[in-house]
Amino acid sequence: MILLELCTKHLHKLCVEIKDRRLGGPGNILATDYFLKCLNDLNWECTSTPLSVMDWKTRGASLSCGEKEFEVHSSHYSLACSVSGELMAVDSIEKLRSSAIQNKIVLLHGAIASEQIMPKNFVFYNPDSHQEIIQLLETGKPLALLCATERNAATAVGVYPFPLFEDGDFDIPSVFMKDTEGEKLLNCLGQKVTLVSAAERIPARAYNILANKAGSKGQRIVGSAHIDAKIGTPGAIDNATGVAVLLLLAELLKDYRGKYGIELAAFNGEDYYAVSGQMKYIEQNHNNFEQVALNINIDGAGYHEGLSCFSAFELPADMKLALDKVIETHPAIVEGLPWFQGDHSIFLQYGRPAIAVSSDWFIKHMNDQDITHTPKDNLSIVRFDRVVEAALGIEDFIRQLK
Repeated sequence: MILLELCTKHLHKLCVEIKDRRLGGPGNILATDYFLKCLNDLNWECTSTPLSVMDWKTRGASLSCGEKEFEVHSSHYSLACSVSGELMAVDSIEKLRSSAIQNKIVLLHGAIASEQIMPKNFVFYNPDSHQEIIQLLETGKPLALLCATERNAATAVGVYPFPLFEDGDFDIPSVFMKDTEGEKLLNCLGQKVTLVSAAERIPARAYNILANKAGSKGQRIVGSAHIDAKIGTPGAIDNATGVAVLLLLAELLKDYRGKYGIELAAFNGEDYYAVSGQMKYIEQNHNNFEQVALNINIDGAGYHEGLSCFSAFELPADMKLALDKVIETHPAIVEGLPWFQGDHSIFLQYGRPAIAVSSDWFIKHMNDQDITHTPKDNLSIVRFDRVVEAALGIEDFIRQLK
């Protein structure tokens, strides 16, 4: 009961009192301050690493063609604009290669707008086709971009319409709209359109918070969860529940004396175009990832439908046996499918084993759910006892490693 009360307290703080944990915003600072205070109160050895980031706001956007008005939204992290120009449309990368787009307002629709374009400086996954689109647009020098997008949970999760560009390093102003609105706009091809986007980029500060306990061996187990949330969502499942699991582990392991050191890492930036906290952690550890015995990353835990899942990646034999025992003795935990859209991928890229903790329903519905990154991701969809069960399963696993 004490753990359930603690879990409720943490989630209420992160999702109700704070509300908005977007990177660079004041709520994000409140969240990391709260995490740091909780860990300090439990006598963990804590460090706070500053990050130079960008906050972003908009007062809205408008698009008109003569007397006709179209519903558009400022693309997250885009520059502001107030421009008028001839409307042209591009529906494929082939057409973009052959089009003269300088000083035009360009509607991107169809195949070229079917999936979110990776940020231009994103190092973990950046297809050649996305890089070419960015390069062609930057050299083409349009006045602005109008992006008509359909539903695509695989790359934009629950958001519809989704911003085709979500990139503070990409300086062509852009807005986004529903694909159906884009179809209406095609009637204005060749005509003058006027676009206003009242967006603002704001230099800001954020923090990674790390908490450590030494072990008898030099290596450590890193428990991680990203503490930031997307703009416009309470971020309950993504990822306040993951942070709550770390805070419960801090309580469960406060007197831990074991083989491995324990590091609890609240990363800042998994839902941010520059993944600033993750990049800082790599910068600090790129020469000594061999000191990480295992990463346990929590993202998407506690959904009210289904069970918790622990997905294993390249575990050594003793850790695989310990995980099998956890799954055998914890009825609310099952072995999960492999998935790579989380911070555990950082550790996998450096050859370290990992366990990804999430909700089985979410992993199985990753490409068709419409919840994460939207206002629907609130505490009404969280089963609090599932969050506690995930923390207890992780504690059990760690204590088996002797």
